[in-house]
Amino acid sequence: MKHQIQGLFLILVFMGCLSCENNSDDLNDEIIEENPDASLYFPNTASDDWATVSPEELGWNTNNKQPLIDFLEEKDTKAFIILKDGKIAMEEYFGTFTKDSIWYWASAGKTLTAFTVGIAQELNLLDINEQSSAYLGEGWTSAPADKENLITIWNQLTMTSGLKDTAFDCVTADCLEYEADAGSRWA
Repeated sequence: MKHQIQGLFLILVFMGCLSCENNSDDLNDEIIEENPDASLYFPNTASDDWATVSPEELGWNTNNKQPLIDFLEEKDTKAFIILKDGKIAMEEYFGTFTKDSIWYWASAGKTLTAFTVGIAQELNLLDINEQSSAYLGEGWTSAPADKENLITIWNQLTMTSGLKDTAFDCVTADCLEYEADAGSRWA
């Protein structure tokens, strides 16, 4: 199931990037109209440089920064970042973890997927009630076609696709096996 979501997420990110390129001026104009003092920053993708802004510049209560860092470390947090208008306001790494460390996101990807799908639906790039195969193509699972066609984007978002959830790191159709009709079980 997770891999279906990851696959859909990649497709939607690509679709979202295309739509952002086409509508970025309109979106920025809307944001600036709502908050004329906002100065949004987008880092250069050809560089590792990322603009920062200090909590002090933002007028934040920095007396609570160290207790926050202590709490995050106590909870075995690997990394923590706060962005303000696209700029890094706080960035902390714990233990041996660095900004270049690789970490398996697992369920954290669900938030990004849901957000991206919401944007894509708002832009009329997809309909969450349509069959997933309308976007992923037929045969994206190893389920019989009639069972695969029951699976909608909504089912994938709500983890009710009916596919087996035992092959966690496999994203090929042979690992996406039918277990029950879409909507009849959660996993």
